[in-house]
Formats: sequence, structure tokens, C-alpha cells
Amino acid sequence: MNQEDLFAQTLEQVKSHAADQGGWISEEDVQEAFAPLELSGEQLQMVYDYLIKCKIGINAPVNPDDYLTQEEKNYLQNYLDELEMLPQSREGEREAVTLSAMAGDTDAQSRLVTMYLPDVVEVARLYSGQGVPLEDLIGEGNLALTMGVSMLGALEHASQAQGMLGKMMMDAMEELIQEQQDISRADQRMADRINKVSEAAQSLSEELHRKVTVEELAGETGLTEKAIRDAIRLSGHKIEFLEEV
Repeated sequence: MNQEDLFAQTLEQVKSHAADQGGWISEEDVQEAFAPLELSGEQLQMVYDYLIKCKIGINAPVNPDDYLTQEEKNYLQNYLDELEMLPQSREGEREAVTLSAMAGDTDAQSRLVTMYLPDVVEVARLYSGQGVPLEDLIGEGNLALTMGVSMLGALEHASQAQGMLGKMMMDAMEELIQEQQDISRADQRMADRINKVSEAAQSLSEELHRKVTVEELAGETGLTEKAIRDAIRLSGHKIEFLEEV
């Protein structure tokens, strides 16, 4: 196994170990894991920085709220204040309500949603800082929760409900984050394409001392006319140095 593959494998092992410990790992464990690679102090620091970016604490768990913007912190406080105004559950009530919800009682299902709203917040805080606003994470988690309580009838035991609902919340938030990342990558590809066409048009325009046509740009750069026209359209027809299409 080459060094790059060994590094990637070790990094995944470190992340897995941190997850097993609740999202943190000691410096000693990191150093021991990477010892065979003989990393320099600077390289190890890069590993620590990467782990922190992945919300993995070094020597202690991270505080999820550290990844929130001030706007998100304000929203979170207001939302928690609203949850405090809802009827609070009594000891043992959640299990009884869960059993009724499993039996198809719609009132119990609604009550169970209310009981689990604080859990949605806690899960959303763990997924914050990954490109999706906290409010959207909570909203997606609430939708998953509402859907989940109507599916509890498939369970054999009430004790399974919390795990099932928690997984549905997490899956929903992870899917939302993935969708946002896909959109961001698509937006970046679009921007790169527009910049490439714009820079090529500018270069040829400066050479010819005039605006250039799509056909001329395609002939000089090897870009297809379709790629150029797509870039023009995506830019809102704002690429300079090109004659209007």
C-alpha cells in the first residue's frame, strides 16, 4: 500500500474511532495512529485542523454551537423559547404515548411529535456548519419526525421508536446537506465554465481588437459552440467581448 492510500485509510480509522467515543479523540491516539507514516509536526497539525473541521474534537468533544452563525444562535434561542411554552412531558408519558401512536392513535402521534421536537434540535446542532442553515435542518428533521410517527406501527416494541425516529431525522438532514453540496458543486462548475469562456473571449478580442463571434471563439479555442452558447445563457448574456447571440 502506498503512502497516500495508507494516509487515507488511517484518517478514516481515526474518524471512526472518534465517532465511537462520541465525536472526539486524543492527540496521543492520533499520533499513535499516524506513527507509521512519520508525519512532521506541521503535517500532524493539518490532520488536527481537518478533524476539527469535521467537528471532531481533539482531547474533548467540540461544542456544536461553535459552528453556528450569530443569526443561527439567535434563531436557536427563539426556537427553544417557543418549545419551552409547549406542554412538557411527564415521567413515563413518552412510552405510553408511543404505544398509543403505534396503535394508530392520531392524537398520540401528534403528541409524540411535540415530545420529540427538542430531539430534532439536538440532532440539527450536530449537523450544523455543513452548508445548510440550522433553521432548514430543523425543518427537515421535523418533517422526518412527523412522517416517522405515522410509521411506528411497523415496530414490535416501543423501545425501538426513539432509535427509528432518530435515524429518520439524521437521514433527512444528511440528504439535505448532500443535496446542498451537489448544488454547490454544480454552481461552481457553471461558474468555472462561464469564466473559461469569458477569459477566452477576452484574450481573442484583445488580439483582434474587436468583439468576437461564437464561431470565431470556437475555432480558436476548441470549445464547442454549444458550450459557449450555454455559458452565455448561464451568465445571463453578460459575457463581455462577445457579439450578441
